[in-house]
Amino acid sequence: MVDEVSALVAKAQSIVVAEYRGLTVESVTKLRKEARAQGVQLRVLKNTLARRAVGGTPFAGLADKLVGPLVYGFSSDPVAAAKVIANFAKGNDKLVVKAGAMPNYVMDVKGVTALATMPSREELLAKLMATMQAPIGQFVRTLNEVPARFVRTLAAVRDAKDKAAA
Repeated sequence: MVDEVSALVAKAQSIVVAEYRGLTVESVTKLRKEARAQGVQLRVLKNTLARRAVGGTPFAGLADKLVGPLVYGFSSDPVAAAKVIANFAKGNDKLVVKAGAMPNYVMDVKGVTALATMPSREELLAKLMATMQAPIGQFVRTLNEVPARFVRTLAAVRDAKDKAAA
C-alpha cells in the first residue's frame, strides 16, 4: 500500500488534504466523480501510511499536517486538486480543507484557496496563444483595410458621377 501511494506522490505536482468527517456517501461519490473528471486521484488513507509515503520526497513537510480523518487529493496539474477540493468544500461545509503541498512547499488553508483561484495550465496556455495571435490579427485587419477603403472610394466616385449625370 505504501508503494502504491509512493507512486502517486512521485507523479504528483500537488497534494491537497481535507477532513471529511460527517460527509455522506452520496457526497463522497459526487466528490470522487468531480475529481476523476479533472484528473485528480482521491484517496482515503491511514495517516501513518501517508507519512511513510511522503517521507523522503519533496512533500515531506506535509507530514506534520496529517491528523484526523483525511481525504488526499493527488494531481499532476498543480492547480487541479486544489480547485476540485476547494470548490466542493464551498458547497459542503462538512469537507474542511486542512493543508496542501507542492514540491518543497507546504500550504495552509489560505494557500490552497489561493491556488484554487488560479487558472489551470490549459487556461494559461489559451491566454498566451490569444496574446500571441493578437498582433498578427491586427496586422491582417490593417492589410485588408487598404483594399476595402479603395473599393469604398471607387463606389463613392461612381455614385457622385451617377448623381452628376442624372
